[in-house]
Amino acid sequence: MPKSLTASIVLYKPDSEIAAKAINSALSSPLISKLYVLDNSPVKSDVSMCSDDRVEYIFNESNLGFGSAHNIALTGAIALNSTYHLVINPDVYFENGTIKKMVDFMDNNEDVGLLSPKILYPDGSIQHLCKLLPSPWQLILRRFLPFKMFLDKHNEVYELRFAGYDKIMDVPYLSGCFMFLRTKVLERIGLFDERFFIYFEDVDLCRRINRHSRTVYFPEATIYHYYEKGSYKNIKLLQYHVTSAIKYFNKWGGIFDRNRQEVNTKTLCKLRYTDV
Repeated sequence: MPKSLTASIVLYKPDSEIAAKAINSALSSPLISKLYVLDNSPVKSDVSMCSDDRVEYIFNESNLGFGSAHNIALTGAIALNSTYHLVINPDVYFENGTIKKMVDFMDNNEDVGLLSPKILYPDGSIQHLCKLLPSPWQLILRRFLPFKMFLDKHNEVYELRFAGYDKIMDVPYLSGCFMFLRTKVLERIGLFDERFFIYFEDVDLCRRINRHSRTVYFPEATIYHYYEKGSYKNIKLLQYHVTSAIKYFNKWGGIFDRNRQEVNTKTLCKLRYTDV
C-alpha cells in the first residue's frame, strides 16, 4: 500500500495572518494529501485560508479542546489508512522540504512512532522543548521559583540542554506543537486522552507511544514556533494548566511514579549525562 500523510490544525480565535502561515506551510508540501482544519472558535474563522482542495474545514461550534479536536482528524486519518499524521499548531511555520526530511526518516526507521523537529523562535534561537518526564516538584519549581540561576541549572537537565540539541536523540517528552505520528502506533495505543482539555495531552500521548516505539528528536528538520506560553500570562489558561496537571499525575502517579524514574534515568544514561 502506498504511504500517505495527513495533517491537522486546530484553531481557536486565531490570528489570521499567523494561522495562514501554518496552513500554507502544510499545503506547500505535496506529500500532505489531506489537511483537516478544525475550528473551535465561537464563530467561524477566516475560511479563505482553507480554499485548497486538500483542506477539510470543520467548524465545531464550541471549544472542544486541543486533543478532542485533533482526535476528529486522527479518526479520519485512520479511516483513510494514512501512514502518518502530522499534528500542527496554528502558530508554527516551516520551509519547503521540511516534511520530506521527516517522511524519509520515518520510512527508514519503522521503530519510531513519534518524530519531532528542531523548533526555533522566529528570530532563530532554539526552543528547548525536549524534556524528561515531569514530576510535581519540577512543575512547581519551573512555574513559581524566582531564582533564575537555580532554575537554569535545573533546566540544563530537565530540558536536556546539556545534549546540545544538535543530534538525533530519543526523548520521552516532545512538544505537542508539531507531532509527526505513525498512525499504526495510534491504532494500538489510542488517540489523545480527551480528559485533558488543554495541556499535558502531549506528554500523556508521548508516554503511551514510548511504551511501544521510539519517540525521537530530529534536528535535521526545522520549524519556527511563536510559542506564547499562554499560561504564564492568562489566569484562565493557568487554571487549565493546573487542572490538567492534577489529572495527569492522578493517571500516571505523582511522587510515586516508578516508571518516570526508570524512563528518565535511561534517557540520561543514553545521552551520557554523568550525574544520574
